[in-house]
Amino acid sequence: MTEGTKSIYIGDDLAAIRDQTREYVEKEIVPHASAWEDGGVPRSVLDEMAGLGFFGLRAPEEHGGLGMGALASVVFAEELGRSTYGGFTITVLVHTDLAMPYLTNFGTEEQKARWLPAMVKGQVLTAIGVTEADAGSDVASIRTAARREGEGYVINGSKMFITNGGIADLVFIAARTDPAAKGSRGISIFAVERETPGFKASRALEKMGWHSSDTAELVLEDVWVPEGNLIGEENRGFYYIMTNFQNERLAIMGQALGESQRALELTIEHVKGRHAFGSPLWDKQVIRQRLAARQAEIDAGRELAYRAAWLSDQGEDATRHVSEVKAYVGELANRVLYDCVQFHGGMGFIAETAVERLYRDVRIASIGGGATEVMLDEVAKRL
Repeated sequence: MTEGTKSIYIGDDLAAIRDQTREYVEKEIVPHASAWEDGGVPRSVLDEMAGLGFFGLRAPEEHGGLGMGALASVVFAEELGRSTYGGFTITVLVHTDLAMPYLTNFGTEEQKARWLPAMVKGQVLTAIGVTEADAGSDVASIRTAARREGEGYVINGSKMFITNGGIADLVFIAARTDPAAKGSRGISIFAVERETPGFKASRALEKMGWHSSDTAELVLEDVWVPEGNLIGEENRGFYYIMTNFQNERLAIMGQALGESQRALELTIEHVKGRHAFGSPLWDKQVIRQRLAARQAEIDAGRELAYRAAWLSDQGEDATRHVSEVKAYVGELANRVLYDCVQFHGGMGFIAETAVERLYRDVRIASIGGGATEVMLDEVAKRL
């Protein structure tokens, strides 16, 4: 949030998280993150963040976390997004807000005791393996299959576009356990450890943006996991995925809001200092009014996101509200960065400047976690 702005949804605890995260990002991430664009976020950085408690915001207190809700995820993601390094931000959020909730929400007490403390401490890094080459938002179409064998399951298939896929110690894999069931009714979730025979990251994927994040294709060839690695009930995986999608979408839109806000701040600073035709660009009414309009939209998107997260924390069905956030903010981030690059002029087109990097990074905001078109259909179903 910009200086001087407040929200009725943010109390003292969340304000403290916001301030602590911003301070850490400004001091420990921004000065070093450009070096990570070629090789990924160092594990030592993730270990340090875990040691400071950043990985435990949503984990239950009995397992070393703070037991906070969706609002904490949005605030945390916003501040990470302000780093201007989307690959760094998503590396963290996939662990804390996309993958870990499968265990906290649906795991058994034995599973939580087995893995959660290590996740909070950063000793076990996680990822979520749902997406396939022909199944993204259409989760019901996944082909990866798991069959019972002995006291466990054998999994075969592949996963595509998996963030943290090549570096995760534990991946939550969605697989079809009832081939006779229609669509969504026969899917289950399994925790698969990296060293499991037959499980591998077959290749790293190069991307337009998020250069400091690891994205991989995963292959599972006769991967056997014990029954104790089944998360929740067999054939209930689709429900778990749909439930966790809500938190995932809020987190990555928190990231997009933070990125948009920081890009706008950098652009305002630039146009106030850049002279053209005898005066600063800020003196051009069309420029300052366009930036003012974008700030108003960011403020509106932030409040929309906070409200959706608050409703979720109250136990309400916030699917419509979260879908609105994902559709609105995902598109907004792209509009904001278009204008920011435009008003930076030639500097906005220079590689490795913050707005150029953000322009590439935020393109995924209207795609990942549910494309805008899918989100609008989710809203339409509930009108």
